[in-house]
Amino acid sequence: MPSPSFVETEWLQTLVKCQPRAAELLAKSADEQRRLGYFHTLREICQQPWSWLETAELMRSRLADLSSKLKGIQSLAFTGSGSSEYAGECLCFALQDELGVAVRAVGGGGILAYGNKLLPMGRPALMVSLARSGDSPESVGALALMLARDPALRHLVVTCNAMGNLAKIYGEDSRVTVIALDDRTNDRGLVMTSSFTNLVLGARVLGLIDQPGRYRRICEQLSNIAVNLLREDFGVLAQAAKEPFQRAVFLSSGAAAGAGREAALKMLEMTAGRVATLYETYLGLRHGPMSYVHDDTLVVSFLSSDPVLRRYECDLLAELNQKNLGLLRVVVGEDIPRELVRENDAVIDCKGIGELGDENAAVIFVLVGQLLAFFRCLEEGLRPDSPSENGVINRVVQSFALHLPESSKS
Repeated sequence: MPSPSFVETEWLQTLVKCQPRAAELLAKSADEQRRLGYFHTLREICQQPWSWLETAELMRSRLADLSSKLKGIQSLAFTGSGSSEYAGECLCFALQDELGVAVRAVGGGGILAYGNKLLPMGRPALMVSLARSGDSPESVGALALMLARDPALRHLVVTCNAMGNLAKIYGEDSRVTVIALDDRTNDRGLVMTSSFTNLVLGARVLGLIDQPGRYRRICEQLSNIAVNLLREDFGVLAQAAKEPFQRAVFLSSGAAAGAGREAALKMLEMTAGRVATLYETYLGLRHGPMSYVHDDTLVVSFLSSDPVLRRYECDLLAELNQKNLGLLRVVVGEDIPRELVRENDAVIDCKGIGELGDENAAVIFVLVGQLLAFFRCLEEGLRPDSPSENGVINRVVQSFALHLPESSKS
């Protein structure tokens, strides 16, 4: 098998040949790319199709460990903070259906504040901690608290950093199974990009423990869709990011809620708050949040492949057209109704995503959100690798005091 560095080089050369905007960015020397602040983030976004296949192989090699963690569980909780929490949200629909138990995503901060009150009922249970660095206070604090206070919980850590605190502290703890993904997924840029999607696809195997072949095929199909998206729509999204929007709303339904939240967060983080963002469901937008959509608003629509959900979504988009709301739209999905698309809208047609279903579409939707945020960051004159120039946010959340909830104290 070719080395990762060889694959990355070959892939970037392919992208340069078919996308002028990629050629423009990558034509600069590595030192110049670092000076301009996009060296890491550009590669971390673009490496995702082949990194997903590596993650799938790693998780398939750990099936025995994972199967023992799942045996007889009555509920499952994903935990993480910020993007890592949204990664868990991307998995809940699929795993609840496939495992037949209650599955919930709970923020690490929620566990610190409320103990196990936010976790789904039913024991024994599995708590899956998702983390890029594994060094944030919530990551370590939430796991430590639950190990001490809820002995009926089993624990799995999926992290992108084998040298992070989660992996180092709990790697030898018999109560915790730690799986560290390839170090290349441990994004060096400030915002989570390839780390997010690899955490999602790594944990996705939990619903397919008895179907490793299907799991592999899903990851391969998603990789192929992502390759085509980058080859065909890299420049389309770069052009959409040039439009003079000052706010953005991200719309999705059901299983794609986590993807919508993550895409909204990416735009907010990478523009240092200059573009205000909102996530909402299509049905929820009518209940007040539609007042957010002005003439300066980008509307990003992640379309469901479920026929009932798609009808609700199309009705909402038609209503936005009728009311002439929004500056432009980026519409993402398969078989997108052309009558809903306005002249300046960007259409991202993802062939094959419908076959995979909404429960597997999140990483593709998030990839679109990452690219939009990356290009808008450049348009704002910011550095994608470190867009928070005044240090308001950091790659790893700074240390803060941890306070046990009263009900969890001895």
